[in-house]
Amino acid sequence: MSFFEEKNPEMDRYLENHASSEPEILKKLRRETFQKTTQPHMISGYQQGRLLTIISKMLNPKNVLEIGTFTGYATLCLTEGLSSDGKITTLDVNEDLAYLPRKYFSESKFSNQIDFQIQDAKEFLRNTDEVFDLVFIDADKENYAEYFRLIKPKTKSGSVVLFDNVLWYGKVLEEKPKQKSTQVIKELNDLVAKDEDFENLILPLRDGVNFLRRK
Repeated sequence: MSFFEEKNPEMDRYLENHASSEPEILKKLRRETFQKTTQPHMISGYQQGRLLTIISKMLNPKNVLEIGTFTGYATLCLTEGLSSDGKITTLDVNEDLAYLPRKYFSESKFSNQIDFQIQDAKEFLRNTDEVFDLVFIDADKENYAEYFRLIKPKTKSGSVVLFDNVLWYGKVLEEKPKQKSTQVIKELNDLVAKDEDFENLILPLRDGVNFLRRK
C-alpha cells in the first residue's frame, strides 16, 4: 500500500475502476501474492501495472531489464509490449520466493521471452554489454543511486528508465533523514534531476515513479 492509498483509499479505488482491466493471469498472481507472501504490498499494483504495460506497448522494446522481480507481476506487465523477437531479463536475489514467479512465467504466453535470473543486479550491470530500451527498478532502495550510475551506460537515446518508490511514503520531504534508504532515494532524485542526458518527471502514482527518458 502506498502513501497516497493510505491518504485517500476511495480515490484509489476510483482510479482502478476507471483503468483498463488486467489480464486473468495477473489477477491470479496478485491473489496468490497476497495469500503466500509476507510482504504482499511490495507487488506492483493494478494502476502501476497498467502504466508499465502502456509504456511497454508504446516503446515496443526489444530489450528490457527489470531489477527486483518479487513475484513477477511487473515482469508480466512489461512483457505485454515486447517486440516479437524481444526479451526481458528480470533479476532478483530471493531464491526462496523464486518458485512463484517461475510458476507464472511458465504459464505466460511470453514464457520464451522471459529470462529470470537469481543474480546481484550490480554484478550483472558491471558485466553485461547489453543496451536496454526499457528498464524498471523496484529493488533495494539503498542501491538506487548506484543502479542509476551503472544503468546509464547501458541506455541509448530514447531509452526509458523507471524507478519505483521514489517518494518513499513522503519521507523524501525530510530535510535530514536518518534512514539510509531515504537518503539514497533523495540522492537518486537529485542525480536524475541534474543529469542533462535525461529528461524526467516524478509521477505521484502509488509511492512515486521517477520516469526518465534518455535524450
